[in-house]
Order: sequence, then structure tokens, then C-alpha cells
Amino acid sequence: EYVQLHSNPIFDENGDVLYVGEYIYPISSPSQDQVLIGRSSAMLRMVSMLQRVAPTQTSVLLQGESGVGKECVAHYVHQFSSRSRMPFIIVDCGTLGENLIESELFGHEKGAFTGATARKKGLFEAANGGTLFIDEIGELPLSLQTKLLRALETGTIRRLGGTDYLSVDVRVVAATNKNLQEMVREGGFRQDLYYRLSAFPVKIPSLRERLDDIPALAEHFLGMVEDGDRFLPLQTDVLEKFLSYNYPGNVRELRNIIDRAAILAFGGEIILPEHIVIAIGRSHV
Repeated sequence: EYVQLHSNPIFDENGDVLYVGEYIYPISSPSQDQVLIGRSSAMLRMVSMLQRVAPTQTSVLLQGESGVGKECVAHYVHQFSSRSRMPFIIVDCGTLGENLIESELFGHEKGAFTGATARKKGLFEAANGGTLFIDEIGELPLSLQTKLLRALETGTIRRLGGTDYLSVDVRVVAATNKNLQEMVREGGFRQDLYYRLSAFPVKIPSLRERLDDIPALAEHFLGMVEDGDRFLPLQTDVLEKFLSYNYPGNVRELRNIIDRAAILAFGGEIILPEHIVIAIGRSHV
């Protein structure tokens, strides 16, 4: 069994440490997808913040550029919380239309709209007892922001077309690559919802802010490719080529480059610098 250990010093009146209080939280074994790779200072600062907030019930707002791994970080928060054995549910507001978002989040009753031939539970109900990760929260229409705020403040939801409120116990982790404060000033995002969601904001560093982590990330992703282990460890000239790029697409782009390199190197014994194909038109550091 895995546990998470938190220690807090207890000081005397002179500021000297008398005792150290320890709190132990049982957690399940993290899967490969829920491991955060990297030991750079930027990464360690972020993980320290996550370790503090994960055991609480506080809403978390993940902020960062596209491709930095917000879903992986949300998994990490869930895995190291008391809800880790309960559902982890994902909804991406950026890929759904307004009507579909409402139905996905809150569910609908039979006949609520054309095509609603049966009652459907929403993702809030599916996540009951666990964590709901709302990605691209900045894409949520204003009309639904009010409904989301009510769900967060009251712990109740109402299905689309329904009349009864249902109680749900859900922790929300939201993520965005937009400046929500600017959206609030411009009237595109509710101020009260912003304050409710940003009780504990966490900035996820871009890959160019954690270049020291690129070798470990590259080898981690290569190990996830079928038969990719045979290419490890990566050669120095290959790592140097990885480090020469600024990755505007962040970790997602690095993983795509690794996948492509493994295909180009298929049949060979090692990955060579010429197998590292970087998109034309992208700038180097």
C-alpha cells in the first residue's frame, strides 16, 4: 500500500523545533500516466504546491499553455487525495457545443430536447465521491457558468429538463490556457466563479522553463512506445538536438517528436539525430 506523508514542525516559544507532527494518507499505487516526470526547480516547486493541496477538498485551477500536461497534473491531484479510489472524470469544454456541455455536465431527462429518448446521468453524477476535471474552463458559456457556480456552492445539480435537485459530492479541478482574470474584466467570465475556482491556482511551467527535464521526459515517452526500450539510453548527440528547441507545443509536442523518431528508427539499433524531425517554421532557442 502506498501512503502520502505530511510533516509539520511544532515550535516552542523561542522558535525552536520541539516535535514534528506527521499525517499519513493512504493512497493507491499511481499508474504510469499519473507520474510527473522531472526534477527541475520549476517542476519541484509545482509538485510541492500539488502535494499541499491534493489531500484537501479545495477546488484547484491549473493554469498553463496548451500541451503542458494539465490532464496529467489533474490526475496527480486526484491520485494523491482521499478520493483516489473513486472516479476521475474528464470533460473538455473546448470540444463541446453549449447545449452538449450542459447535457454532459448535468445530464438530461427524457424529452428534454429533440433526440433525448432516455434519461442520461451527467458527469457530475458520474464523478460523485471523486474528482471532476473540467478542461478549457474558459470556453464554458456564461449561461452555464451560473449553473456551475451553484453546483460548486451548494453541492446540488439539476438535470437538463428536470425539476429536482440532486446532491453530489464532487471535487472540481479546472484547467485553462486563457487569462481568466482578463476575461473577468472583459465580461466573458463570471467574477464569483473565478474566485470560487481559483481558491488554489497552480501554474504549470512550459517545457522551455524546465529544459533540464527533457532527457528524462524523452526517455520516459520512448519507454511507452512499443519496443522503444531497445533505443535506451539515448545518445548524447540526440539529447543535444532535443535541447536545441524551444517546444511551443510543450510536452505534447515532445511526445509527438519521440513517437515519430521511433518510427523512423524502426529496424535500427539506435535513434540518430536525423530521426528527430522538428516542424518546419518553428524557432530554435
